[in-house]
Parts: sequence; C-alpha cells; structure tokens
Amino acid sequence: MTQTYTPAYAPQRSWLGRAEDFLDSKGKAAWIAATVAGFIVFWPAGLALLAYMIWSKRMFKSSSCAKRSSHRHMTTRSTGNAAFDAYKADTLARLEEEQTNFEAFLTRLREAKDKAEFDQFMAEGSDKSEDVQNA
Repeated sequence: MTQTYTPAYAPQRSWLGRAEDFLDSKGKAAWIAATVAGFIVFWPAGLALLAYMIWSKRMFKSSSCAKRSSHRHMTTRSTGNAAFDAYKADTLARLEEEQTNFEAFLTRLREAKDKAEFDQFMAEGSDKSEDVQNA
C-alpha cells in the first residue's frame, strides 16, 4: 500500500479551495465558463459565482490569477543553493517593483487620457452653448 506524505504544516484545502485553484490555473475564461454553467444549471449558483468574481476582483484584474498564484509558489520553493536563492529573491523583488511601477504608470496614462477626453468634451460643450446663445 502506497502512502503519500503530507507535511503537518501544509493544511488540506477544501473542495471549494481546490476548485478555486483549478479555475485560477485555467485563467479568466474558466471563471466565466463556470459562471455561465452556473446560470444554466441553477441560476443562484451562477449569480453567486458572478458576485464572487466581482467581490474578489477576478473580473477586473489585468493579469491572470494563475500567473500570480504560480509566482507565489515559485518564490517559496528553495533550490538548496543559498547563493542562487538569494539572487532569485532579489531578482523577483526587483521585477515585482518594476511591475508595480509599470502598473502605476499605466494608471497615470489612462487618467491623463481620460482627463484630455473630458476636457475636449467640455470644450465642445461650451462651444455648442455659445452657438446656441449667439443664435
């Protein structure tokens, strides 16, 4: 009889946790498919999945949950080589900082574009109101 070793410090995930991990590994499309299937089978289940996706911000993330999940597991794994592990930790920290900075840059870029579009809209609106007053 073969037994698998489960360390005492690794808690077993519930079936909901395992289902969440599975859907995360498949990406946003799997979450959407599960929600649609939930609506088809039993509409409150679909509604619950949709609410969970919105509440957990899975619908609006720019990067997939699977990438972040696998990234978390990769950072905790040790190779046994202390020098390489230190290099890997430093590199991952630098990359995370660069990603955060880039996401902040994209946010500022979107905000600037939105502001420019709004200012253009307001300018066009004031031009139209002046035309109405002059007529």
